[in-house]
Amino acid sequence: MTKPRTRTHLSRSLDADWPPSQTMTITDLVAEARAAEWDFTNWCHASGYDASDRDARHMFECLLAYAMHEGRAGLN
Repeated sequence: MTKPRTRTHLSRSLDADWPPSQTMTITDLVAEARAAEWDFTNWCHASGYDASDRDARHMFECLLAYAMHEGRAGLN
């Protein structure tokens, strides 16, 4: 006879693969922003960030500054 699952077993099994094993690098984030043509609203929509979130805006501006410093912004 098997041991019945308790609520704690269930909650641990639901989170077994969290956080996702796919990591996102700064290069991936810059590429995503470049694909959105460095438009904050489009980037938020594509990446799942909330456009009204100040932290998202700050992160986007940091990505832009990083890409410009590295010469990878792809801005015309």
